[in-house]
Amino acid sequence: MQESKDGFVVYIDESGDEGFRFDHGSSRWFVLGSVIIPRARELEVVKLIDNVRDTLNQHRPAQHQIPKKKPLHFRDLRHEARKYFAQQIAQAELQTVCVLINKTFINNYNFNQEQRLYFYAVRLLVERVSWCCHNQKAYLVFSNRSSLDYSNLCDYLKYLEENRKKLNYRAAPGVIDPDKMETFSAGKRLGLQLADAIASSYFYAVEPSPYGLTEEAYARILFPRAYRSENGEVWD
Repeated sequence: MQESKDGFVVYIDESGDEGFRFDHGSSRWFVLGSVIIPRARELEVVKLIDNVRDTLNQHRPAQHQIPKKKPLHFRDLRHEARKYFAQQIAQAELQTVCVLINKTFINNYNFNQEQRLYFYAVRLLVERVSWCCHNQKAYLVFSNRSSLDYSNLCDYLKYLEENRKKLNYRAAPGVIDPDKMETFSAGKRLGLQLADAIASSYFYAVEPSPYGLTEEAYARILFPRAYRSENGEVWD
């Protein structure tokens, strides 16, 4: 029997770090980004990675071309190439949800505990992803982090579901199935390279460079693909 392609696949990646030692190199912002793609259109959408690589290689000498099997990392590209990459994503059939956390405003010591901030960001992201999917199933695919035990993350999402009223967990019921959550490297699933580009674009828009400057161009290009609530709001 052919597998149903109903619902959405959601690729998730982050930019920035979870540290709070701002005088020792920790980023001020932590960004968790996602791209939401109809499963029936996934193969068509993720092909844009290959198309972007081919276009970029047309303007590079042979010795500097990006190998076909090498993941397309947003941070490795120059400014104009990033803008082109963002433009191609903005034209695709997908939506995005990002969680942006300014760590300098967090004074709760509990978030200094290992992975606590990441788990909380996942909660906020999953809630909004579930609203975006309009009660259809959403299959979560995370970029693999060597330091993270994904069974703990799975248990955390189940805990939220089982205690949704007590914890004010607002994800739409039945949309997210933690047991079907998957993890891959960016080289194994092209959609994760899209999530990397989205998370990085918003990170550059808020995280100051060593010169105190931010770059909003990429996020502005992607902004039309940001999920909006029923009343048209993007920011929460």
